[in-house]
Amino acid sequence: MNGTRRRATILGAAATSVVAGVALLPNWSAGAAVLDDPTVDARTKATFQRLADAVFTDRTNALVDGGQTGPDKPLTDGFSGDVTLSSGTARSEDATRSALGQRKERLARAGETYRKAGTTVTLDATRVTGRTAKATVTETTTLTYAGARGDAPTTTGFQSRHELTFKADRQGDWRLTGIRDTGQGGLAVNTLSKPAPVKATAAADTMPNAPRAATTRNPAAVPKTGTTYDYKAMAAYAEKHWKVYNKDYPDFSGRGAGGDCTNFVSQSLKAGGWKHAPGYVYDYTKWFGNAEIQSHSFVGVNEWSWFAQNSKRTKPLANVYQLEVGDVLQMDFDRDGSKDHTMIVTSKSGGVPYLTYHSTNTLRRSVASLVASDPNAYYYAYRT
Repeated sequence: MNGTRRRATILGAAATSVVAGVALLPNWSAGAAVLDDPTVDARTKATFQRLADAVFTDRTNALVDGGQTGPDKPLTDGFSGDVTLSSGTARSEDATRSALGQRKERLARAGETYRKAGTTVTLDATRVTGRTAKATVTETTTLTYAGARGDAPTTTGFQSRHELTFKADRQGDWRLTGIRDTGQGGLAVNTLSKPAPVKATAAADTMPNAPRAATTRNPAAVPKTGTTYDYKAMAAYAEKHWKVYNKDYPDFSGRGAGGDCTNFVSQSLKAGGWKHAPGYVYDYTKWFGNAEIQSHSFVGVNEWSWFAQNSKRTKPLANVYQLEVGDVLQMDFDRDGSKDHTMIVTSKSGGVPYLTYHSTNTLRRSVASLVASDPNAYYYAYRT
């Protein structure tokens, strides 16, 4: 054994006697405590990935019509031995699946159900420090809408990144003790955690304040009549780049600066005909963005709202269900007056707008799903 590492403590070794000057070797007892820092080899990493896949598949299945919503037979129950859930994490996941089952009921009341789903998880990186391992993973989930007809989207999908914490017990077995959403969590349909919003500055009190939009179903229709912009091009851009980012722009996902949501929507609007308004980057009356430089209004949630209203490029809508393709929806999760998230409509069918956005990367999520998942948020709808 390397002299720089602690020697293993051997418990339960049989007492031996010295015969002919040769000492009998001690026996290792079953279940002996291993005090050396355990290693994470390729097999262990693969098991980390499989357990993560089981965790997020269990969550997704809780949303599927006829899927498992309780703690009876989750996929994670199939793990034991070297890598498994800690007892605390098992209880937490039971509660999460139960809460998602309640969300499924709210979605059904809003007219939305899923008939099947698929979830896969890739292991991006593993960092081991002593007896703690941090695994970063990417979850990719697709949900199939039940009863989709006509031009309605048949599926919705998202990519979400998570950090899983594993700790080794005295026997060297790994227990999953923590799950943390990275970037802007809480925006995936199978996630309960809320994003950590970046708050506006005090100057927000003096800026143009968009009116809140109602979330009731079947409002009076407000059809689009303008031809200044190419709304299909906006939608096509967003659906092309919802998970394959355009390298002609910076990627703000996971940088702790509020995520990439508004940057992505600005790119989509630009693809449909919004022109640059060049100037000082901090001036909210200016709007521009490329690989080297972006105005705050191009990448900031509140700054975009101020520019959109001041420039008259948008008009407020009274209800989120009045949104049409190319329109923009923003959310204020904690209702503090500072907006936290920006999305763009890329499809509409049966009076329901479907939104595509970054951080969490999401394709065609219905307004009904957003409202059912965050009924207490404030919503702001913009006609572009």
